[in-house]
Order: sequence, then C-alpha cells, then structure tokens
Amino acid sequence: MTLLPVLILLLAIAIGIPVGLGIGIAALSFFLVSGAMPPEIFVQRLVAVTHSFPLLAVPLFVMTGVVMNYAGITKRMMNFAESLTGHWRGGLAQVNVLLSTLMGGVSGSANADAAMQSKVLVPEMTRRGYDPAFSTAVTASSSIISVIIPPGIGLILYGFMGNVSIGQLFLAGIVPGIVICAGMMMVVAMQARRLDLKPAFPAPMPWSQRGHAFIGAFLALLVPVGIVVGIRFGFFTPTEAGAMAILFAVIVGLVYGELKLVHIRPILEQTMQATAVILLVICAANAFGFYMTWEQIPRTVAQAMLALTENPILLLLLINLLLILAGMFIEGSAALILLTPILVPVIRQVGIDPVHFGVVMVFNLTVAGVTPPLGTLMFTTCAITRVPIAKFIRASVPFYILLFGMLIVLTFVPKLSLWLPQLRFG
Repeated sequence: MTLLPVLILLLAIAIGIPVGLGIGIAALSFFLVSGAMPPEIFVQRLVAVTHSFPLLAVPLFVMTGVVMNYAGITKRMMNFAESLTGHWRGGLAQVNVLLSTLMGGVSGSANADAAMQSKVLVPEMTRRGYDPAFSTAVTASSSIISVIIPPGIGLILYGFMGNVSIGQLFLAGIVPGIVICAGMMMVVAMQARRLDLKPAFPAPMPWSQRGHAFIGAFLALLVPVGIVVGIRFGFFTPTEAGAMAILFAVIVGLVYGELKLVHIRPILEQTMQATAVILLVICAANAFGFYMTWEQIPRTVAQAMLALTENPILLLLLINLLLILAGMFIEGSAALILLTPILVPVIRQVGIDPVHFGVVMVFNLTVAGVTPPLGTLMFTTCAITRVPIAKFIRASVPFYILLFGMLIVLTFVPKLSLWLPQLRFG
C-alpha cells in the first residue's frame, strides 16, 4: 500500500493550497507514480462523477439561495423574525438565530448564511450597542442550523457519497434543527442577561403588525415546507425539489416586484462560482476515492476500527473524535466527501442507521467550522466583521458548550433524527 498521496494531501493542506486542488494533486500523484494504470484514468475519474443526477441538487439549491436574496425574501424573513423576538432582551441576537433557522430551508449552506448575516445583521447589532465579538459569535454559531434544516447541501453530499436516501436525510434534519434552534436561543437569552443587552422594541409588537410581517414572509416560508411535503408525498425527488424551489423563488420575487431582469447575470455568476468550488472538490475527491479503493484503504480503516471495538456506542464516540479532529484542519465539505465512503461501511457493519449517522456527521463537521485553528465559518464571519480571532473564540465559549452538548445528544439519541423518516418510510 502506497501512502504517498495521503502525505501529499496533508502537505498541501498544511501549506495552504486550496482543498480542491490539494486533493486533485494528491490523486494525480498516485496515477503518475504507481504505474498500475495509465494517467488518463485520472481524467476519467474527474469527469465520471459529474454524470450523477442526485448531484444536480447542489447547483439547484445554491441557486435557490441566491435568487432568494435578490428577490427580497431574506429581508422579509428577517422582519418576521424580529416581529416575534424583537421585544426580548438581546432581541436582535434572537433574530439572528431565528433567521438562520428560516434560511436553512432556503440557502442550505452555513457559509452562505453566515456571510449574509455578517453583512446585514451584525452592523445593525453593533449600531445598537452589541459587542461585535458576541454578534459575530452568534452569527457563526447559529449558521450551523442551516446545514441541518433541509435542504442542507451537506446532507445532499453525504447522501450522494454514502448512497443514502437524500429524502430521508432531509426529513431527519428537521427535528434536530428545531431543537438546536431552541437551545441556541436559550444560550443567547442567558448571555443577553449577563451582558445587559437591551431589546430592540420596548414592548411586544402588536399581533396586527406581526400578522403583517408574517404575510410578507409567508410565500418565502412555503419554500422549505413545499420541499418537505413534496418529497414526503412523492411529488418530486430531492433533485427535482431544487428545480421547483428555484421556480417558486422566481415567482415570489416577481410577485414582490423586487426580482429584475438585471439580476439574471449576478445570480448566474454567483451560482456558478459557488457550484464550481463544491464540484471541484467532489471531482477531485472521486479520483482520490479511486486511489483509496484501489489500495483498499476504506477496508483497512474499517477493520482497524472494528478491531478496537464493535460496540456501536463506543464506535460512534471514536468516530466523533476523529471527525472533530479532521474538521479542525479540513474544510467541512471536503472532509465530508473524503470520509463518508470510509465511515459509512463501518457504521453499517455494526448496525448504526446511516440516516442517523449522516445527521451526526454533517453536524459534527460543521461545528468544526467555528472552532480553531481552521474553522471556515470563524474566518468568514471575522473577515467580514473585522473581529479578531481571539475575541471571537472567547465570545464563542458558551456556544461551543451548547454545540458539543447537542452533538452528544444527536449521537446517542437516534430517535431525534429518525422519528420523521421512520414515520414516512417505515
């Protein structure tokens, strides 16, 4: 077994080469050095993965989030969230958490949600006297909810790489997403009292105004509901749901009168840029996966893990520790793509439900996005808000406690994830 590609990959990550290129270079080294097959196979492995129908869901849901922003739907969701929680102490921070939950059914991307809220909400929170470090910590931590609420991009990637039903994964993320949202709002409330944060409104907003805000956001709120209901009753597949979401978002934008012809070009440009980054990693990982399969690395890792323990609880604990360490050094999507083909056969062998494990794995690797040393959510939000990393980490400690506590709950209470899928699929 040659481990040269693995060493090259680790070196590429250590010196800061973009993850997609690093994986591609490492995979290419195997085809050039091993002599086991012609290098042309490398190109075939890069291209072959793009012929997948389920993978089409990625650009479709990315585009849905971009269209939503240009259609004014994000702003209406924020107004609705503020109408519900603006009178609470630390009301804008609560809006931040609620908006992340609502946006989970729109963008499906933690990075997109974190970047958007860092530009829109954090400046307003700072203007109203919130500590920028606290505001940034809330933004980065709450954006994790976006990957759990359907249609999370991470769930799509896991389902594709692990051959697991994406429809079941979407349903599995709903209850955990709501529970994480509630936990996050409790932490924000406690921090608001400690920091003596003032509410956005002196009194609860009248129900008439709340109703007006709800009506303004009603069509936007139908998007995640429509996706879940459509998949639940078999009207369309998860991939087709992406196309339907774009169509609905366009219609909503036209009804609101905010979506214009001039927006077509920036929408397409942003969609292509975001999709290209994800698909470059997927294509390179497919070639790297060929190397791992050829050298029987997944089988070797599985045997090594099962040699340590075949107890499902201990194995989940061991895998969680592995994922936390991997997520601290490798971007979440890349780690998900690389590790899913290795870990899914292991958990299947000891009887762990792959749908439950998918929610745990996606959540775990996204939590790593807010932790040092290389958390992408941490760097994304801090770069936009210009908060020093050290201050961000100190402000994030209560959220770290919550997130790792929720990871333990999700890991060892599988019913939390499996209740809805089992209700639908038996």
